[in-house]
Amino acid sequence: MGLVFSWFVTSFPPKSHFTANDIPDLSDKVIIVTGANTGIGKETAKALLSHNAKVYIAARSQEKAEQAIADLKEQTGKEARFLQLDLSDLKSVKAAAETFQRQETELHVLFNNAGVMMPPMDELTAQGYDLQVGTNTLGPFYFTKLLLPNLLAGAQSSLDGNARVVNSASWASLLVPDIDFNAFRDGPARRKANQRMYAYSKLGNVLFSKELARKYGDKGIISTSLNPGNIVSDLQRTMSLTAYIMLKPFLSSTAQGAVTQLWAGTSPEGLALNGKYLVPWAREGTANPISNDVKLAQDLWEWMEEQVKDI
Repeated sequence: MGLVFSWFVTSFPPKSHFTANDIPDLSDKVIIVTGANTGIGKETAKALLSHNAKVYIAARSQEKAEQAIADLKEQTGKEARFLQLDLSDLKSVKAAAETFQRQETELHVLFNNAGVMMPPMDELTAQGYDLQVGTNTLGPFYFTKLLLPNLLAGAQSSLDGNARVVNSASWASLLVPDIDFNAFRDGPARRKANQRMYAYSKLGNVLFSKELARKYGDKGIISTSLNPGNIVSDLQRTMSLTAYIMLKPFLSSTAQGAVTQLWAGTSPEGLALNGKYLVPWAREGTANPISNDVKLAQDLWEWMEEQVKDI
């Protein structure tokens, strides 16, 4: 009953005290938004550009990203920059970070926004991981890890002494009591987990965010995770038509979906949110209790470190 109530509240949250109009001037900020060629990411990039940030749209498809950049320029008068990034391929993640580092020394906000939801079970990452875990959890971890020097430099150059990492999780992070590391690669454990893989990947976002906060909070990096809400987005493209029709009345707009991460990434209030889990709209929420297990978060971090060490 508690999960059903939580989902219902997520579908119809109270009115937000924060809107995109409340974003301060971002003229001195360099920001990356992954998956910003569409959906919540694109709305996030639009709001950031409208407040004078230098925005990099990190996406897999150059064609779609360039179309988004053109759309955003028409809407805001500002031009975002494209960064080639395929989170399902760790070599692409490394190349993206290196490309960014050739152009910038500082990064002030990283929105780990991109993700996939419930693709066909036969789909794996380039390195053989479950596509959801690889794209939603391992890829963003590696991208963030590689960009830590830039984030630390961004924190040092900021007047408030901080840089921010905003990790998009999901209400689905509440649905599992633990994580089965054996399911992260293809095999019997993954096939048995099946529908739980998305929830594993999103709980992984929360655990990673909390561990990042513990490791780097005293160095000026503010790490948050969030449930953006039940939002109309490309994530639903793999749903059946029947499931989508049933879900649609409970979905909010992509502009609403961007509010909570914009609050975390830009507002003065965001400076006090290190390690927090956020919910619609622009509020602190209660994460899955297992996310408070420090050892589990450390184990996940160590597992991910092991996976990327030879890339």
